[in-house]
Amino acid sequence: MHRIILASQSPRRREILRQIGIEAEIIPSALEEERDTDDPEELVRKLSFQKAADVAARVKGEALVIAADTVVHLEGEILGKPWDHREAGEMLRKLSGKTHYVYTGVSLILLPEDGAENQKLPLSERAGVKKLGFTERTEVSICRLTEEEIRDYAESEEPMDKAGAYGIQGVFSRYVRGINGDFYNVMGLPASHLYHMMKRIEQL
Repeated sequence: MHRIILASQSPRRREILRQIGIEAEIIPSALEEERDTDDPEELVRKLSFQKAADVAARVKGEALVIAADTVVHLEGEILGKPWDHREAGEMLRKLSGKTHYVYTGVSLILLPEDGAENQKLPLSERAGVKKLGFTERTEVSICRLTEEEIRDYAESEEPMDKAGAYGIQGVFSRYVRGINGDFYNVMGLPASHLYHMMKRIEQL
């Protein structure tokens, strides 16, 4: 097994990796996210690769770098993480009683065991580097929320670091009417798809 690096501080993503038997080293990306497209699939694909490349460029020796980015897409609008509790409430009002989609982009960069000279080169010029990426989409339907339910949840800490201002694995699960697709994708990391891509990148 390669040294595996997760380019994210998300405790949920780290726990998902542990559930499938993978213990990852955490090296978060320091890049500022820039949204330059309204296409959620394109956006998460680009952002996940930028995060993976940022961390891979700083890593020496053989390693597999994994990065992910997740957004919620509702009626043409992309919802990321709320800036504050007020914005969390606004997002929840939009999601209430509706069906939305969760998109996660995942990028993998496999770095070879190479010499010091190769490691001095920019990532795009290094020999033997393998890259692979994919996106996953899950449909999520939310019950109609009362204003009190929205206020109580928005004022808690649970929504503050999550796309769409909710965590499906937490208290908010009582408001999820149903999903169509990968549950773990809604948490931020589609486990099964990732596992199979980790096997595939070795064969490139």
